[in-house]
Amino acid sequence: MLAEYRDEISALKQSNAHFAKIFEKHNELDQQAKDADEGRLYLSDAELETIKKEKLLLKDEALMMILEYRKSQQ
Repeated sequence: MLAEYRDEISALKQSNAHFAKIFEKHNELDQQAKDADEGRLYLSDAELETIKKEKLLLKDEALMMILEYRKSQQ
C-alpha cells in the first residue's frame, strides 16, 4: 500500500499508533481479499465488496495522514 511513501509510512508506523493500526488492518483486509480471489477463503460477493470498500477507506485515511506528515516535515 502506497509504496511511494515508504519512508513516511515507516516513520508514522513507529510514531503513531493509530496509523499503525490502520496500516495493519488494511493489510489484513488485503490478505482476505486475495485469499477470496484465489479460492482459499469463501466470501459472498457482498462480503468481498464490503472488505474492498473498507480497505479503500483505510487507504484514504492513511494517505491523508501521510500527506499531513510530509507537510509537517517541510
